[in-house]
Amino acid sequence: MVKITVSAIKADIGSIGGHTRPSDELLQKVKEIISSKSEGLLIDHYIGYTGDDIHIIMTHTHGVNNNEIHKIAWDAFTEGTKIAKEQGLYGAGQDLLKDAFSGNVKGMGPGVAEIEMDERPSEVFCVFAADKTEPGAFNFPFWRMFVDTRSNTGILINEKLAEGVIFHVMDVLTGKIAELKLWADKPELEAALMYPGRYVVSSVFSSDHTEQILSSSTDRLHNIAGTYVGKDDPISIVRTQKNFPATEEAGSAFNNPHYVAGNTRGSHHMPLMPVKLNSPASINYAIPIVSCLVFSMHNGKLVGPHDGFGTVDWDLQRFWAAERAMIIRNQGFIHPATLVPDELEYNKGYEARMKKLDEKFR
Repeated sequence: MVKITVSAIKADIGSIGGHTRPSDELLQKVKEIISSKSEGLLIDHYIGYTGDDIHIIMTHTHGVNNNEIHKIAWDAFTEGTKIAKEQGLYGAGQDLLKDAFSGNVKGMGPGVAEIEMDERPSEVFCVFAADKTEPGAFNFPFWRMFVDTRSNTGILINEKLAEGVIFHVMDVLTGKIAELKLWADKPELEAALMYPGRYVVSSVFSSDHTEQILSSSTDRLHNIAGTYVGKDDPISIVRTQKNFPATEEAGSAFNNPHYVAGNTRGSHHMPLMPVKLNSPASINYAIPIVSCLVFSMHNGKLVGPHDGFGTVDWDLQRFWAAERAMIIRNQGFIHPATLVPDELEYNKGYEARMKKLDEKFR
């Protein structure tokens, strides 16, 4: 049986009036490029956006890190950047940090999540796409999905989930990955998840390591560019149902908006708000947002997406997030409302302030 690969690749290549949403013309160009290059390469695809990030979801049989698959996404983003520049969109091409394609888009700016799988008879998965936040913003929801029995009763009543899973956690400063097995390594896993600015869940596997359940992007743009170019805005794929978390268990892991790094100028702690598909970023402090695309798939053909956070009950979580956002923003620039100096995305500006301050100490 041929393995199916799901690839989710996203980038910010320009948006209207600041960091809000891509223009219709920009989205159309990305769609045109993917459609024109998909024949004989892709089984199916979907293109949408979360805030100012465009995401391209592709299914194919070429495995992860495939040159051709990544190249069509790169081409779509580079051609889209031309439209963004013609329109004077803000941050045109900002996530394209290299001048030439070099095999795959990892390390070049766009975020990537990919899973190669033996497709189940009813293959279902969610794509979570965030904006205005850091790659570790999903650490807490992932913990709720696979570790917290209060969130996922399946851990108690499903034999496979009860066996535990294997987390791969990346140290984004060194690029090294730790393999942590539940339940033996639970304390070490939670010690890592305490600091999402450095330690990020990159993937989750079944206890016997035969099936990948989750893949999530881990790139930190300022590690690539050497300076601030925008937030890292993670994207992830989570397979659901049967021996994996139920779709509602995965989705509800985002139902108590937790504080993450990001927000305006990438310098604040703010709650992560679940939003509807194709939602622009808010100009009310650019609250961090996440959308949920729910798919069914058969022989690589997609059905959906269903808008996982689009039902009326999620309006309550949106209200909570907005309320929590205003509470912490009322603290202004005083930590912990703002990030610690090493995590400030405009760190050079802060260092300049501190240099002047230091000169005044006697």
